[in-house]
Amino acid sequence: MPRMLEVSDEVRAEIGDEEADRLLAGENAPGGYDCTSCRTPGDSEQERTSTVLFVGDETAVLAFAHATCLPSQVVQVTEEQLQGAARSIAGSAAPQAAPEQAVLGVTSGLILLSGELHPALVVEPTAPIARPGTTGAGDDFLPLLIEQGFMPLPQIDSVPPVLHGWSVLLAMGQLHAILQPGPAGGTPVAWWQAHQALQVADSWRAAANKHQQVLLFAAPVGSIGRQPREDLLRDALDKAAANGKLVAATLPLAGT
Repeated sequence: MPRMLEVSDEVRAEIGDEEADRLLAGENAPGGYDCTSCRTPGDSEQERTSTVLFVGDETAVLAFAHATCLPSQVVQVTEEQLQGAARSIAGSAAPQAAPEQAVLGVTSGLILLSGELHPALVVEPTAPIARPGTTGAGDDFLPLLIEQGFMPLPQIDSVPPVLHGWSVLLAMGQLHAILQPGPAGGTPVAWWQAHQALQVADSWRAAANKHQQVLLFAAPVGSIGRQPREDLLRDALDKAAANGKLVAATLPLAGT
């Protein structure tokens, strides 16, 4: 059965007409897949699906996304990010053969502290984060962040200390990336980068412009979850803090 695939001209130019036509005919396309943007299941036989080509320095990986999440496009990434994407796709296709590659989920919300609203981002991976170069089922997400300067937060009662060298990149009212210091103090690099810029609420943007900084909270997989309302998000954050599963920092705002 032909797949409901969308292959943009720029993707076609990279993979060639022959491969693009095979995809559109359903020969090489998946039926079910995990969306490379929202990480939830998709079905290219039942819903419009975008082909997304991640291109690194030496290699490229073809992934799939709900057309409502991402348009078909070519995304330039570093070779290291590309290897992560490759492991992620391999893990979703054959979970027995490869461990799940974690993806950082980012949620925006307003946090009330001392009677004032502060813009916040909450980061939670989709799987345990192992220390680079190690194997096993351990989760080193919080220890790795603490080594970067994030502070353990037993309760959310004040603005966390500013983490210099890190920043939140906002442009035209959209969230583009969370930046960390580059190697040897060089140009900042993306710690997290949106595949497609994320729209933030006007109230969140206004608070960010007022304070010129954003609170960043991070918790291990399974600690926060997807909360539909800000009051529920705050409850989940408070619970994670009480359980010793929350770190935080205040990051300067880059952009507007």
